[in-house]
Amino acid sequence: MFTLSVIPSWFEGDVYGKFADAATRGFKAIELLQWTELDLNRIRAEVDRTGVEVAAILCRSSDPVKQEMIANQHGIVNADAHAPFLDAVNEAIAAAQIVGAKNLVVTTGNEVVGLSRQEQHANIVKALRAAAPLVEESGIRLVIEPLNILVNHKGYFLTTTKEAVEIIQKVGSPNVLVLYDIYHQQITEGNIINTIRNNISFIGHIHVADVPGRKQPGTGEINYRNVFKAIRDVGYEGYVVIESGLSEDVDLVCPKMWALLEEE
Repeated sequence: MFTLSVIPSWFEGDVYGKFADAATRGFKAIELLQWTELDLNRIRAEVDRTGVEVAAILCRSSDPVKQEMIANQHGIVNADAHAPFLDAVNEAIAAAQIVGAKNLVVTTGNEVVGLSRQEQHANIVKALRAAAPLVEESGIRLVIEPLNILVNHKGYFLTTTKEAVEIIQKVGSPNVLVLYDIYHQQITEGNIINTIRNNISFIGHIHVADVPGRKQPGTGEINYRNVFKAIRDVGYEGYVVIESGLSEDVDLVCPKMWALLEEE
């Protein structure tokens, strides 16, 4: 069974207290994408105290120059970002080991004008191949995320599950997989359940939110009861992170989320 997880913005107060907030509402994990300004040892103390794990952190660098190179305004679609990317991977691995996270979220960067799509694709593969031994040795995984360009991330390079899987196959590492974001892929390509079924061996992490509006499951057009059943039926045992806003108070939302997981 997968672990339903949540993002810190669902709860008030500082991030350290949000682990207890998550625990009281039944969640077993929180995703901490922005971590470079946090006290990681304090985060680990909250993990140990509450039993709420860190589902993932973002592959980031605390060095602003390196971070600018790997951010979406540049990114690993460019060959000159590969060295700072590997430095960021090493830094993120060290952070993940402190807080106990098993996944590092990676984005590709935006399309580069004047550089062929094939070359940008190849640059992503090269960057991930170079990083693969680092995560294999650590036991941590890189999960690369396709995003939608119709609503939220205009200009972003990697948009489809198909191309993401092609990249993963070329990298050829069990520790480099796809982050399948149901919100983004509903907007980009739809066919959510069949895509999960056909590609589950390449999926290492899942994000969810409803469409339109990017609020919690149950507020839009996606039948999340069926989607969650499909994820369960294929044997996925990783994290499913609700990466959404809230349409109403969190204490009203949470019971509805757990109800979507109930088998009829």
